[in-house]
Amino acid sequence: MSARSPLSSPLAPVLARLRTTSPYAVDTAVAALVLFAVSLQWLFPDEGDDPLSWRGWLLGAATAVPLVWRRAAPFATACAVSVATPAQAVHHAPPPDLMYGGFVVLYTLAALARPWQRRVMLAGWLIGVAATISHKEDAEPFEYAFQLLSIGCAYALGSLTRTQRAYTAELEDRARRLERERAADTARATAQERARIARDMHDILAHAVSLMVVQAEAGPVVVRSDPARAEAAFDAIATAGRDAMTQLRRILGVLKEEEREPGPRRLPQPGLAALPGLVRRAGESAGLRVELRTTGEPRALPPDTEVAAYRIVQEALTNTVKHAYASCSVVGLDWAEDGVTLTVTDDGRGPADPGDGTGGGGHGLIGIRERAAACGGEAVTGGGPDGGFRVVVRLPVAAVRRTALG
Repeated sequence: MSARSPLSSPLAPVLARLRTTSPYAVDTAVAALVLFAVSLQWLFPDEGDDPLSWRGWLLGAATAVPLVWRRAAPFATACAVSVATPAQAVHHAPPPDLMYGGFVVLYTLAALARPWQRRVMLAGWLIGVAATISHKEDAEPFEYAFQLLSIGCAYALGSLTRTQRAYTAELEDRARRLERERAADTARATAQERARIARDMHDILAHAVSLMVVQAEAGPVVVRSDPARAEAAFDAIATAGRDAMTQLRRILGVLKEEEREPGPRRLPQPGLAALPGLVRRAGESAGLRVELRTTGEPRALPPDTEVAAYRIVQEALTNTVKHAYASCSVVGLDWAEDGVTLTVTDDGRGPADPGDGTGGGGHGLIGIRERAAACGGEAVTGGGPDGGFRVVVRLPVAAVRRTALG
């Protein structure tokens, strides 16, 4: 809990009200207060002082009335008060003990005026006050020190106010910039998360639906001649559907705005450990020979890289089932010191129309490249060395990934 000044609570409403009040209303009140302070010495003169005269009252008013425009035209106001104040003193109107109007304009100039205006007016007042006091009979040395020090204090107070305003403006501007940057980061993170969810849902649904379509097309053909094979096809359809629903629940769970009540926890996203099951299901459901080959010593990968590797293989096998008309496919994992290389090769018809998903323009291959880039890796797709189609993706380990992503 932050400490607070005892006066902060009572003064806070007053200061807030003053900030929202019209500047002319505040400056008019200041001018009236200065005129009242100047008039006190004339209304209640000390014994031996000159009596109040109409000329003295007019000169005193000339040091106060221009203050109404002190913020609208600070330099012009200072010039008017600077002429009236020494005139009042020289003509023995009588002059006040304190230069109330002069203090106000010096404070205003130091806070609002341009640098050259501040310097010119400060020098003029210091010289003018010293020259005016020298015309006074029996002037004491302390009067010079008092008046000059008062001018310096008024100017210093205005300079402090200017510095504080500049500092406050800089803090407010920095806060606005931080807020804009935070909003931009939030929007960017939201867009990235939406893109990730869209890619996951595309991969899951495309893979499951492709397997289901293959089995659904094969089922009616063998339902009479080979009932056992037809039953296996329908079982494969049900298995693919259940697997897709399970993975969709995992993804859609992150969209919940509130945490769930205590209960069964959501399963983690699949990683490289789930690749054998993916390869087996793809082979059984699509009637495709799929082989998983692993070389090298497995190394630890970041969790999102594990998920990306699984989804990349899933999408590559989906493309093989949907578009390649292949009889076999090989999934290779080649581990190295700096990461892992995923290779999915089939013996299908090879690159075709880019729009059908097997060429360079399909959404599935775009998703593969995006996943690889998001993990600091790269993807290359195209025809295999012996025909067919090949997807090669290199994904770095954690340390190499940090370097790749900067």
